[in-house]
Amino acid sequence: MTEITVAALQLALTDDVAENIARVSGLIREAAAKGAQVILPPELFEGHYFCQVEDEGLFVRAKPTEEHPSVIAMRKLAAELGVYIPTSFFEADGPHHYNSLAMIDPKGAIMGVYRKSHIPDGPGYEEKFYFRPGNTGFKVWPTPHGTLGVGVCWDQWYPETARAMMLMGADILFFPTAIGNEPHDPELDTSRLWQRAMVGHSVSNVVPVIASNRIGTENGQTFYGHSFIADERGDYLASFGREETGVLVATIDLDRVKRHRAAFGFFRDRRPELYGRLVQDI
Repeated sequence: MTEITVAALQLALTDDVAENIARVSGLIREAAAKGAQVILPPELFEGHYFCQVEDEGLFVRAKPTEEHPSVIAMRKLAAELGVYIPTSFFEADGPHHYNSLAMIDPKGAIMGVYRKSHIPDGPGYEEKFYFRPGNTGFKVWPTPHGTLGVGVCWDQWYPETARAMMLMGADILFFPTAIGNEPHDPELDTSRLWQRAMVGHSVSNVVPVIASNRIGTENGQTFYGHSFIADERGDYLASFGREETGVLVATIDLDRVKRHRAAFGFFRDRRPELYGRLVQDI
């Protein structure tokens, strides 16, 4: 039996990098003490979600991967605790900027960097001003506990993201997120849609999904939490509401997951020769 114990963190964040790293580190220690082997913090946990507005002064927050304070701190912590930490951060690469994720292994090494593929642009989520679309392609990382696939926030709305990572061999999918209310429409609550989209990936790919979101109000925008761990049936193994701070931990039997996936036949019955329209422009 191949088991993997995973954790998702949920917390409010300040706009102080050192304070946020300390808060996240404390929750990672708690998750590791509960046996978690892969621990997922939220998207861009280094500070407030700065993409609410277009401000050229905020580009100073971006750092090269090896120099970013979040990456440096998580590398040290991963090595100390012997865990994997998918670490979201604002990356500078020469004149280019990306919403990136470093997969950090239990020795503190960077296994690779994924750059967010889908970049949103709308009220309260002005990411196209800051980030280029990722140029890494989707990524999966083999580990002794299973192959990990990670998409970042807006990626999670696209069925192609999840299916691509599954075809690359992912056993389990992780989505760090920063999402909350919609400034242009106070009546629109996307928390239900957000959960259903990812649970749909779980069901249609027969794969566990882990989602981590922030909470709290930042500059008038409220982030709604609802972090969760879902099994391959889309059933919640652990979940938070809108206000809880803490860690979600669950153990998943990947051998059972593979049996269920094979039995459903979704990958057996695929018809790639019919899907050419999916890769054509509208």
